Amino acid sequence: MPKVYKIPQSVLVVIYTPALNVLLIKRADAADFWQSVTGSKDTPGETFEQTAVREVQEETGIDCAPGTPLAAHLRDWRLENVYDIYPRWRHRYGPGVTRNTEHLFGLQVPAATPVRLSPREHTSYQWLPYLEAAAACFSPSNAEACLMLPRMAAAKASI
Repeated sequence: MPKVYKIPQSVLVVIYTPALNVLLIKRADAADFWQSVTGSKDTPGETFEQTAVREVQEETGIDCAPGTPLAAHLRDWRLENVYDIYPRWRHRYGPGVTRNTEHLFGLQVPAATPVRLSPREHTSYQWLPYLEAAAACFSPSNAEACLMLPRMAAAKASI
């Protein structure tokens, strides 16, 4: 059976509370790698929004699908990062694929929102003030997204 490769198009979803506390989840396959929700498209036709909704549900148990109370709180930040895929994870992509395009979203949730991790992907979680979250992220693009949170959350409030 041929190997199925990851699509080098992904989402980064910063999940946060009204007080700008950010949910970080610890990767199961890398010690001390804290991050926001991330994940690649399942198919080329899957939209970035569909990917974001699916990944948030899979990784945290938080449902922000259309028709749910949180659906209106998922915001497309209309920003993308293009970066080199970490060498340790390049084997997941097709031969010669070294770059990924990451599309950014924010999801505001109530402070008491329960989190249910996928143990295959993540081992623990924490809520941190956005500056502390930025300092804890292993990915520079994730750290930058956390630092943008006050501006992006304010833009959401004015829509």
